Amino acid sequence: MGTPMNPALLPSRTPLLSRTGWAAFLVALIVVCAVAPVLNLLVPPGSVFHLSDYGVGLVGRIMCYAICALAMDLIWGFTGILSLGHGLFFALGGYAMGMYLMRQIGLEGNYKSALPDFMVFLDWKELPWHWTFSDSFIATLFLIIAVPGLVAFVFGYFAFRSRIKGVYFSIITQAMTFAAMLLFFRNETGFGGNNGFTDFKRILEIPIATPAMRMTLFVLTGVTLLGFFLMARWLINSKFGRVLQAVRDAETRVMFSGYNPLGYKLTIWTISAMMCGVAGALYVPQVGIINPSEMSPANSIEIAIWAAVGGRATLIGPILGAFIVSGAKSWLTVAYPEFWLYFLGALFIGVTLFLPDGVVGLVRRLARSGRSRS
Repeated sequence: MGTPMNPALLPSRTPLLSRTGWAAFLVALIVVCAVAPVLNLLVPPGSVFHLSDYGVGLVGRIMCYAICALAMDLIWGFTGILSLGHGLFFALGGYAMGMYLMRQIGLEGNYKSALPDFMVFLDWKELPWHWTFSDSFIATLFLIIAVPGLVAFVFGYFAFRSRIKGVYFSIITQAMTFAAMLLFFRNETGFGGNNGFTDFKRILEIPIATPAMRMTLFVLTGVTLLGFFLMARWLINSKFGRVLQAVRDAETRVMFSGYNPLGYKLTIWTISAMMCGVAGALYVPQVGIINPSEMSPANSIEIAIWAAVGGRATLIGPILGAFIVSGAKSWLTVAYPEFWLYFLGALFIGVTLFLPDGVVGLVRRLARSGRSRS
């Protein structure tokens, strides 16, 4: 009979957030739920403190991107699996929401038909089978999570079971999202072809193009981002998260220790995909359109860039990276549109060469050097 382990030798349980972390989290929650709505809805447009509708839409979209960056950090930063196909899961969640929004148009389309306009144009007489539950908001919420999760689970099971890893896995995920994009471009698939879905009218019978609904979607997106951040912290601080990091650092040693990496990798891969699906569903009603271009390989690469710029394996870093890169993109594509792609490439190369730990790593090094000098 083995000797019982001394409790003093057991590692102490890591708190979900430090006191400073909880304070920052509370500030972020107040800003999202109270400060932003007041500045947008109550402060007069002529005031310097007014938050414009454009600003609400821009920040709302970037928060959706930040959810994707956080999902990428779980699979890449903490598990060591670089995916170049997460744009597919983002788009699948967006299409699930888009199908519901198209059904909400009702008879207000250009053709005054219960069918979406693109189906009437193509002379379809009835909805395809995969539109069966698209008029139910509850079913749509389920599909937003289930469809990306199922696709990720099936793909991940065969990929991880075959022990595909490294650059080969990245290339396969990129091929997967490119193949899906070509499929969704076809009119006969019933997803609107090249134009996708647009001209949304309402959600839950509430007009979508109103300041109140716009702010509701903004707050919901912010709360979801903060909730996913806490969930990610809980996962990474748990035994499950420690095994993920061990798989990242030395998968063979993990196997020799009696753990099967397949289940751990498949679980975090599926969770990451479902998070992207939720982000896509929140994104679509805020931008008013979803089409196959959201599945382009460039979008998936951009998600990886957000994580790299902010700092992998930090959770907060990819969120900051999404805001930094997307904010710069919004400004550069207006001021210097011809230089945006050059800037993005130079940024990625510069971070890879000089900031391997991203912005968060740079801040930490500067803080340590400041303490050592003092």
